[in-house]
Amino acid sequence: MPEIEKPALLAEYPSVIRIPVQWGDMDSFSHVNNAVYIRWLESSRVQYLDDSHLSELMEATGTGPILASIHCDYKRQLRHPDTVQIGARMVKLGGTSMRVEHAVYSEDQQAIVALGKSGVVYYDYTNQKPVPIPDEARARICKLEGREL
Repeated sequence: MPEIEKPALLAEYPSVIRIPVQWGDMDSFSHVNNAVYIRWLESSRVQYLDDSHLSELMEATGTGPILASIHCDYKRQLRHPDTVQIGARMVKLGGTSMRVEHAVYSEDQQAIVALGKSGVVYYDYTNQKPVPIPDEARARICKLEGREL
């Protein structure tokens, strides 16, 4: 996949995905519906998993992140046509939990249009329970972030 040219406003987000705004993303008020942003945050988290190579670890161990909570602050309206870039960065690694922050950037407006937070728990999918974040997962996240958490 070609490298995305990140705007300066996303410089602190090591994982960025670029998504075109679809006509069907808009609602009867002629702006992007609030629920679409939640899908974009999900796509951003999945891209983060791929960029940090956690998806490989998940396949090998049957453990990995599961969403526990999500929050989105809407700053500006979006309309079709436009393209957004959604950045993800890890801001907290606890014992079994993580906090991911997201920023949604509009290429047309050249501005952040939404900010999100995802609460994630490291989870054993076989036994259906939270587990401590493995050292290998921490190492992969810190490598992507370029810093210790």
